[in-house]
Order: sequence, then structure tokens, then C-alpha cells
Amino acid sequence: MSDIIKNIFLWIVIAMVLMTVFNGFGDRGRQGEANLSYSQFLDNVKAGHVQNVTIDDNSITGNFQTGETFRSFAPSDPHLVDDLLANGVEIKAKPPEEESLLLQILVSFGPMLLLIGVWIFFMRQMQGGGAGGRGGALGFGKSKARMLEKDQNKVTFADVAGCDEAKEEVEEMVDFLKDPAKYQRLGGKVPRGALMVGPPGTGKTLLARAIAGEAKVPFFTISGSDFVEMFVGVGASRVRDMFEQARKHAPCIIFIDEIDAVGRSRGAGLGGGNDEREQTLNQLLVEMDGFEGHEGIIVVAATNRADVLDKALLRPGRFDRQVTVGLPDVKGREQILNVHMKKVPASDDVQVKYIAQGTPGFSGADLANLINEAALFAARLNKRLVSMVDLEKAKDKLIMGAERRSMVMDEKEKRMTAYHEAGHAIVGRLVPDHDPVYKISIMPRGRALGVTMFLPENDQYSASKRKLDSMISSLYGGRIAEEIIFGWEEVSTGASNDIERATELARNMVTKWGLSQRLGPLAYSEEEGEVFLGRSVTQHKTVAEETSHTIDEEIRSIIDKNYERAETILKENMDVLHAMSDALMKYETIDKYQIDDLMNRKPVREPQGWDDSTPPSSGVSKSDDSQDGSQIGETAEQN
Repeated sequence: MSDIIKNIFLWIVIAMVLMTVFNGFGDRGRQGEANLSYSQFLDNVKAGHVQNVTIDDNSITGNFQTGETFRSFAPSDPHLVDDLLANGVEIKAKPPEEESLLLQILVSFGPMLLLIGVWIFFMRQMQGGGAGGRGGALGFGKSKARMLEKDQNKVTFADVAGCDEAKEEVEEMVDFLKDPAKYQRLGGKVPRGALMVGPPGTGKTLLARAIAGEAKVPFFTISGSDFVEMFVGVGASRVRDMFEQARKHAPCIIFIDEIDAVGRSRGAGLGGGNDEREQTLNQLLVEMDGFEGHEGIIVVAATNRADVLDKALLRPGRFDRQVTVGLPDVKGREQILNVHMKKVPASDDVQVKYIAQGTPGFSGADLANLINEAALFAARLNKRLVSMVDLEKAKDKLIMGAERRSMVMDEKEKRMTAYHEAGHAIVGRLVPDHDPVYKISIMPRGRALGVTMFLPENDQYSASKRKLDSMISSLYGGRIAEEIIFGWEEVSTGASNDIERATELARNMVTKWGLSQRLGPLAYSEEEGEVFLGRSVTQHKTVAEETSHTIDEEIRSIIDKNYERAETILKENMDVLHAMSDALMKYETIDKYQIDDLMNRKPVREPQGWDDSTPPSSGVSKSDDSQDGSQIGETAEQN
């Protein structure tokens, strides 16, 4: 707002100066005056037409007997006054104006002064103006850290849910900031820095703000990319300036988000020893553990790439402690949902526990987005409360993608999609250790024509060889169903993503996870190093040609075994395959309860809220020529 006021004031000043200049240059006479030459003026005086005159230096203004005004300019005429008195003209004299000199100066130097003023104003803006010279084009050496005073930060540990272990790790820092003498009496030192590591959206930034909010201390926040500019030395200068500000406000917390932007391992050599990023990192290392010290300053950083950070940054005395902020488990998801549901009016049928159980792998940000999407669904229908149906719709949208109801396709393509998804579901249901089938839909979502969604009943952190084999079998179920029903010549490109994922699983089983008896528990995959991490491009793990051939044979063996198993299952359950396809053609989307009916060979119950008078939407449009076959027929299988 202050910048807007300053700009308005500047334009007002410019307008006033310009008006003054133009008035000085312009004709200062009044409108309607008759401009007379001196000869014409004398003729009118002698003829008795002039009533009065006002003499101002060499300027003469006056009125005729008729009341009209005139203006004239007199040369040095010593007889002028005598002529006027002889003809009965009333004479008025105006003294010389003292401000005329000032006006002349303003007219002469006004434009130059205006340009100088504008130049000074913009230079101050570039240097940061009234903000203490911080920021701006010429203030690039100053820190861009934004400070929240202790009264501005309202976030506490009560606002952070789903990461109880991480909160326990950082409570020590809060105690130290509140009562440093408690630790110093026993010679203990609080960790100087804490590195928060975890996937995106898990609440690392929120937890850092909660630390500052609980301790009631100032909170400086900056991104790692804010340090580095195109000018050499700017990053190091900003690091120094940031710590200088922090010392003035100690005790305080400095939070550096995405620290991997400046903290990557040194020695890559693309920029040599003068690499700007390395200079910034060096200065950060010095500030965190240098001669000057920084008592009362705790540095908290966040990253999801701890593996690329420089080792010197992680040693004790700098980032002494690594706090893992991982994806929440089912209990944590329930806590996070409860926090966000407080901001939304919810109906009595909402059961947060079931939403938490059905969202494995969701981060805190994903769950916040789920609540927001549910509120938007309810608002579109002019509801006053968010119901369980809205939450289920939001969950399906986030997991399976948004529905594309505006697209249409012919009956044959729709029928093929139904058999494809039914093949996935039947095989996934009958192989051992596979995640339960949650929902099947031939309603196009995102880039997929259909979706078969599997959801685990509990949080899982590892997978057995039996489960991996079952996943490969279910991935091929869709393609096999197409081949059985429509023949080899009619098989579509819809299984492209399934084949890619199945092959990747089989390759990892052989080369990474040691799940091949023939090759044993050895890692055969090549390490994918990056040049800027100081790893040479030529340092790759080589595999002998004979071993590579054996790897391919083992991958083929895993694929063939699971392909044959899936084919056997579908041929033994052809009646279920046809019935499930018919149910999908009728309802477009079926859930686990209807799948149970089909697998038990019972009549299929209608979906909740089903109305026979409303026919299902047509589905997906005929293939768009702008898309390739793999995108048109891609089938998404969620795990």
C-alpha cells in the first residue's frame, strides 16, 4: 500500500510542475481581451474611447467606454501619461512583482529539476527505498529472509498432526529457547541445527513454524534458491547478512526451505572453484560453526533430497540432528483430517476414520486438498454441510483422476474397456497376498479409459515375492481378457502402461531385490550418478554380456509364469468375467460390495443412489488423432 501511495504522490508532483511550466510559457492574458498595437491604443485614447488603464511595467490593460477590455504593450514613451490625462483617462499603476524572478527561475530550471527528482526517486526504489535499503536491484547483497515477530506467528504444535515422533525430536529445541540455563548448567549444548527430511507435503515448514510459535521467538524464513544470483559473491553476502540480522534478534530460529538448492555436494567442478553455489555453501558452513559463534540461533532446514547434501553440512556442530518427517500412518492421517475438518461444516454421517483408512500414501498436503475438494463438491450442489458422499467423491478424484463425462465412444470400445478392467479385478481378487479391489470404473478419468483401483487394508512398508508376483499377474489380467474375448487381432494398446509396470517390477525383482534364485542376492542395476554431484559420467557399474543375457531370461521367466497364471484364472472364471463386464456396461462404476456379489455369483445389487431413469453417460469420445495409442488406451491401476 505504501508503494501505491508513493507512486500517486509522485504523479501529483509531476502534474503540478508541468502545469506551472506550461502556465509560465503560455499566454497569461484573459480570454475575450482585444490585443491592440501601441498605435491603435493611442488612436483610441485620442478618440475618447478609453475609460481607464492599468500600467504594469510595459504592459497596458484597460477598458473601453463600452466596457470591453483590451491589452497593449508600450515602448518607452515619456508622453504617454500626458496623453492619457489630456483625454480624461483614469490611470492605475501596478508595482513590479517580486515573485517574477522566482517564476522565471522555475520556468527556466523546472524541467531539469523534475528530471533530477524522478531519477532520484527511481534510484531509491532500485535500492530498496524506505525498507532500510533491503531488496531491490542494487540491494542484491542483502538477505531476502522474511522475519515473523514472535507475536505474528500463531502456529503451535496443536496445529501439527500426523508426525508425533518428529514433534518429540524438536521439543528439546523449544525447551532450550525458553530456558537455556537449564541445559548450560550441566554443560550440555543444544543442537545448533536440525535438518527435516521427508517427502513433499508432509509438514516440514509447518513444524518449523510451530517450533518458533511454541518458543515465542522471532522466525526468519528463506528459500535456498533466494541465496544464489547471477552476480558472483551475492549468495555469500546474503548468508552473512542473514546471520547478522539473526544475532540482533537472538534467540531466534532461521528456517531454510529446500536447502538442497545451495547445499549440494561440492566438487562437481562444472563451475570450478569459483562456482557461486559452492561459495554460498562455504559461507553457510562458516556461519554455522565459525569463530564468531551464534548463541541462541537455531538453524532449521528442510529438504526431500538429503542424499545429495554435502557431508560437511551434516556433521555434528552444524546440522547435528536429522528429523524424519515421513508420510503419516492411518492414525496420523486421521489426526490430520480432524485438524482440517474443524474448518469445514460437516454432516453427521462423516466418518473420518474410514477416509483415513482409504487414503494410504497420502501426505498432509494431499489430505488438506481432499477436504478442500469435498467442500467444493458440496458448494457446487448448494449444500450447507459436507457429507460423506462428497468426501468419497473427492478421494476418488485425487486417486483415480477427474471424470471426463463430456467424451463419447462407440459400444465396441466401451465393451472392450469393460472386459479389460474386469480382467484386472478378477485376477487381483484371486491371486494370493494382493491388495483388495476397491472400485472399478469405465468412466474415463485423466488419461485413462478405465480404472481398477486396489487399496491396501493396512499401511504396508515392504512387499514379499508372492505379493510382487500377484501384482504382475493382475497387471496382465486386462490384456489377457481382451485377447480371450476379442481375439489376438483385436487386442488394443490399452495395456501399454500395464506392460511397462509389470516389466519394471520383474526387472527390479531380479536386479535390485535379489528375488531370483538363479542370480542370487546381488545388485546388478547400474548406479545413475549425476555430474554436478561430483560423480564421473564414466563411473558406471558394468554387467557382463553373459550375465545380462541371464537377467533377461529371468525377467522373461517371471513374466511368463505370471502371464500363464492370470490366463488360467480368467478361463476358469469366464462366467464372472462376462457378468462383471455387463455390470460395468450398465452402471459404469462398481464398488467392492458389487464385486463381492459378482465373485460369489450372486445377483448384483444396485449402486447407492442409482436411478434407472437416468442412463449412464456415454463415456469416452472416439480416439483423438492428436493422441498416440498408448495414451488413448492407457489403463490406470492404483496400488
